[in-house]
Amino acid sequence: MTKTFTYDDVVRYIYCETTENENDLIVEALALDDDLMSFYIDSLEIKGQMNKIVRTPTERTIGKILGYSQQFSTKRPAALSF
Repeated sequence: MTKTFTYDDVVRYIYCETTENENDLIVEALALDDDLMSFYIDSLEIKGQMNKIVRTPTERTIGKILGYSQQFSTKRPAALSF
């Protein structure tokens, strides 16, 4: 019986969340299914683009975090407030 792989399986493969056995089966499925291969190639490109995204907090945000953290002594645990 041939296993049918989904796009979710391909994403798991891209992020190395599959077993060695699954890897072999997914590679075979990619070779046989043009749509799955197109999704795989597109997903690799998107992953590469996402890895280039850099987010930097504003000075105001950093100041708020530092101000909040200075409220607490290092000798007692901080109480969480919601």
